[in-house]
This record gives sequence, structure tokens and C-alpha cells, in this order.
Amino acid sequence: MSQTSEDRRGAFRAAMENFLLEQLKGMRAKLGPDDPEMEKLSEQYAYTNWLTKVTRSATQVQRVTHPLRATFPAAHIKETTSLYRTSADLIQRLEVGTHCLGAELRDDVTGNAAVSADVRGEILAALRVECLGQKLCDWIKASDPDLLAALSDDQALASSFLNGFQQFIERPEAASSHALAKQLYWLTGEDPANDGDFHLLAPLYASSFAHTVFRTINEDRFSEPAKAAQKAKWERRDHDGVSREYPNLAVQKFGGTKPQNISQLNSERGGSNYLLASLPPRWKSREVQAPWYVDTVLSRFGHSDGVWAQVRELRDFLLSDPPPTMETRDRREGLIDSLIDGLVDFAQRFQVMLPAGWTHDSRCRLPEPERLWLDPGRVLADAEDDAVFCEKWHRMDWPAEVGNRFGNWLNKQMGPDLPLGDVEARQWQTELLLQQDWAQRLHELRGQLDAPRYVPTREGV
Repeated sequence: MSQTSEDRRGAFRAAMENFLLEQLKGMRAKLGPDDPEMEKLSEQYAYTNWLTKVTRSATQVQRVTHPLRATFPAAHIKETTSLYRTSADLIQRLEVGTHCLGAELRDDVTGNAAVSADVRGEILAALRVECLGQKLCDWIKASDPDLLAALSDDQALASSFLNGFQQFIERPEAASSHALAKQLYWLTGEDPANDGDFHLLAPLYASSFAHTVFRTINEDRFSEPAKAAQKAKWERRDHDGVSREYPNLAVQKFGGTKPQNISQLNSERGGSNYLLASLPPRWKSREVQAPWYVDTVLSRFGHSDGVWAQVRELRDFLLSDPPPTMETRDRREGLIDSLIDGLVDFAQRFQVMLPAGWTHDSRCRLPEPERLWLDPGRVLADAEDDAVFCEKWHRMDWPAEVGNRFGNWLNKQMGPDLPLGDVEARQWQTELLLQQDWAQRLHELRGQLDAPRYVPTREGV
């Protein structure tokens, strides 16, 4: 028996009201039972009130998969075309790309940053609601008359609701770029002197694909199965799981302090976008020797490959009494960054390639901060007789102490001709603790060892 128009209108109305009920439950769960915002929330999620709010917002944003603002934020959203392409819309190539995502493709939203992330998310979620065998998005694109009637008894109001959703969904037939957007002239003919033999390319960022890559890498690095596999690796024991590593992973930030200005998914990532290393691997077969019978590992670091040359370059530069300009500051910070990069790589060899608990050995004479730094495997092992060591690791006092030792060591390397003291040592310490590679490695260790992402409050401080 076929459905009547009245049945279909009821089905559309019920699907949307059930969706709003679930949204309201989720928002209420964040509040206390006596919170005065409860009544306000009920008004916000009333059927007509919610449709008025989201369809007005929908006209100010766009559903996309390739937002222009990721490649050039200054391009005006109303004068340019961001693309929306499902996996089925794209040529199925052998290379990895958006076409591989299939049902896993996440829609992105770009446009007016004043439209909150919650509202953007609700618009996308509403369009995915299933009703009568299709998503509401499909019925909206088809301008279904029964859906239109279900939106409101007021025909003019219903049309404005439908139009708001359609503006969010639909893309203009003719794509247009912008003078501020990145563009490439690609020679397609034979004559480079003939303008007609060029095709204009406007590269766009594959945001939906980048989001899938970001989530996959984070799952491989910080999920519970990944932590279990990493722990087995630290302890050098068999494990049924798989451990995936991404050496030389870089992070590209979009949007600065306001990642929502770029797009919804960029905001969910906190503006972070992963870049995989494009260099071939460099294999080192030389076995790492534990630093036995030394009072600090920094002495060995000073004699490792290339470090002395970097120290000498920094010392010679400072001895030249450079003028206090931005170029001087950038040169000095670049030299320090290179040293710290080397220190992070140097330490990681001990952290990864030596067996967990190697600092227990009586031949190890390193001070405690350096033991905590170089032997995180002891924390993963979590032995009953090692509770004090584990507790000190989690207190996170040791990074600052390592930084202090690094600052004093570097001061000493500068030699007697440079009058450096505590102020300079503290500056070297600060630059180590704030340097990206050092902070990234510490973040990875915290994730692997279930340590807090912040430095806990110390007793008596």
C-alpha cells in the first residue's frame, strides 16, 4: 500500500522532531538538573525556533570537501568556489586521495566563522537523518513537496527553511577562483607563447581526506591498542597487535588562533594538519651503547656527529658581536633549534633502542633527571619496586631540570671568551623546553605512558 502525502509529511516531521529530541538530550546532559539554562535550551530546540536559527546560519556557510580558505584564508568566500566532491564524483585513481574514502568521507563546512561549531555540526547531522529510505539531504535537493509541507504550515516560512538548506548544499554550476587564491598556469598545448595553450589550475586543500589521515595517525599513535603495542616494544616482548610509526612527521597549522575561520574540520583538529615525510629512510645499523660511567649524557652528546661543529658555529657567531636585529635573533634561534633537534634524536636512541630499566644497572651514574628522561621504559614496566621512579616521572619536574642542565652545559661550551652566566643558561633552558621537536617528543611519551597533558600542581607550591 503506497503512502499518502499526509503519511509522508508525518514521517518527515517525526524524523526531524526525533533528531531534535536527541540533540536536546545531549545538551541537557551537560547541565545540572537545576540549571536555569534548561528552559532556554527547550526554547532553542523547539521545532520552528531551531529551523529558523539553523537555516539562517546555513545561508552563511557552505558544505565542502575542498575549502579554498585552507590554501588562502584572505580569499573572499562569496566571490570564490570551494568544492564539494564525494568519492563517487572523482576519478578512481591508483594514488591515495579523497576518492578512496567512500562512506568514510566527512563533510566539512566553511564560511562565516561567527556560525558556531555546534550549529555547523547540527546542520550536517540533520542532513544525514534517514527518512523514507533516503537522507534528508537528498529530499531537500529534490525539493520534495511533502518535506516542504512538513517544515511548516506557513508556506512562505517553509520555503525559506528549504531555501536555507539548499543554499548550504548546492554549489554554483560555474566554478570561480579569486585573485588572492593560489593559481598555476599549466601548459597543455605546444606553444608557451600562446595563452590559449595554458590551463589555469587552482589547487584546493582536500580537507575531508586530510581529516581522515589525521584521525588515522592519531589512532595509530595514541589509541589503547597502539599504547599496548608500544609498551610491548619498549619491553622487548612478543605482542599480537600492530605498532605503526610515522618518522619525521610534521604538523602544519591552519588558521592560527582561530582555526574555525578555515573550516569546521580544521577547527576539530585544532588547526593541526599532518604532513608525512617525503624523504627516503636512513638506516643506521650501529648498535647504541649505554652511557656507562659518565656523570651526564650531555658530554657524549657533545661528541656525537655534527654537534661540535654546530656549537662552534654558534660560539663564533656570538663572538662576532652581531647587531641586535631580527636577522641576528633568527640566526641565533636557528642555530639553537638545530642543536635541540640533534639532542631530541640523540635521546630518542636511548629511549627506544635500549632495554627498559637499563638505568637500574650499577654502571649507570647519570643524575636522576637524566635517568627519568632517557629511560621511560621503566615507567611502562611499572614494577612494584620502582614506584618512586614512576611517581617522579609523572610529576613532570624532570623536563625543567634537564633543561637547566642543558643550559649550563651549553654555557660551558661557549668558552671563557663569552661572559655567559645564569641569565643565558635560563634562556637556553627556555628555548629547549619550548622547542617544537622537544615538546612533540614529550607529548608522545605522555600519551604512551598515560601521563597528564599538564604539569600537576606541586605540593607546597
